[in-house]
Amino acid sequence: MTVTYTAQVATSSSTCFLKLLLRWKASIYKLVWKDFLVFCFSFFLLSFIYRFALNADQKHIFEQVAIYCDTFNNLIPVSFVLGFYVTLVVGRWWDQFNSIPWPDRLALFVTANLHGHDERGRLMRRTLMRYVCLSYLITMSSISAPVKKRFPNFTKMTEAGFMLANEQEILENIKASFNKYFVPLAWTTSIINRARKEGRIKDDFAVKTLIDEVNSFRGMLGGLFNYDWISIPLVYTQVVTLAVYMFFISCLMGRQFLEQDGDTPDIYFPLFTFLQFFFYMGWLKVAEVLVNPFGDDDDDFDVNALIDRNLSLSYLVVDEMHAEHPELIKDQYWDEHDFELPYTVASESYRPTNLYLGRTLYMEESIWKPEPRQVP
Repeated sequence: MTVTYTAQVATSSSTCFLKLLLRWKASIYKLVWKDFLVFCFSFFLLSFIYRFALNADQKHIFEQVAIYCDTFNNLIPVSFVLGFYVTLVVGRWWDQFNSIPWPDRLALFVTANLHGHDERGRLMRRTLMRYVCLSYLITMSSISAPVKKRFPNFTKMTEAGFMLANEQEILENIKASFNKYFVPLAWTTSIINRARKEGRIKDDFAVKTLIDEVNSFRGMLGGLFNYDWISIPLVYTQVVTLAVYMFFISCLMGRQFLEQDGDTPDIYFPLFTFLQFFFYMGWLKVAEVLVNPFGDDDDDFDVNALIDRNLSLSYLVVDEMHAEHPELIKDQYWDEHDFELPYTVASESYRPTNLYLGRTLYMEESIWKPEPRQVP
């Protein structure tokens, strides 16, 4: 699930952000430490071989290869291809989150427009929202590995209460070579039409509102399928990965200290090369984590929690809270027109002195005075 740390940086002080650097879960250190150890080991192994295992002629050949690698490794456009790739992946990652549908809006429409306090009215509202959550579940089990592990088949969904045995049988008997996530949504439209015929929905405009919302929900589910189906082109991912790894393979030779460089101090620990590896490889690992946000990584979406939340909220809105509200009582400012809301002692420093009224009201009055008209 996504690691949230915004509460720890409510104030932009240096200590808050320094504390974040020490966190391990979902950190850059957790992503790159294995690659970093391999890089360090390879670099020092080559350095040891050059210093202690080669004769003069072999050292000369080693130095020529190192100079060649150092001269031409900057021709690899790592910053350009990696920066553009990460920007594309992060944008796609955020768009996928915004494409996740929430049943809250539809639940409010259902409880407002599908009336009836009897058992049948209650059954219609609950079944309608259950079908919506079932459609959501079928979609997520098709694109999310954690959800698929939890609900590997329709039987597990039935056992969890998302559908009944007869509904499972209908779904399994539908002969289709494509995903069946749309079937429960088709059932919801039938329930809406039946409720209209029975007079539980008062007018056709309410029917249109409900069906439009169901279609909107289906469209967002289809959008998630599109993201899962059409990935970032593989060739682009390959180019970026090869560019990063080939750049640092060349750095293993190109950044070695050479004895022929008499004016260059002997650097046993190439600090800036290691920092460069840390940043570039970390950038690449970030893209690898975010390219599929419906997986098992630390920063992937916690879809299982959303599944539980959606069904519980849907039943709460359309059943327990249907046509219910607190007693209508006058609020405490009923007879007051000029009142001030209280502040606690801790929040007193945040009390505003005045509200911003617009920039033109703070300009000098002389600016707005018309110039005297010249009389010929």
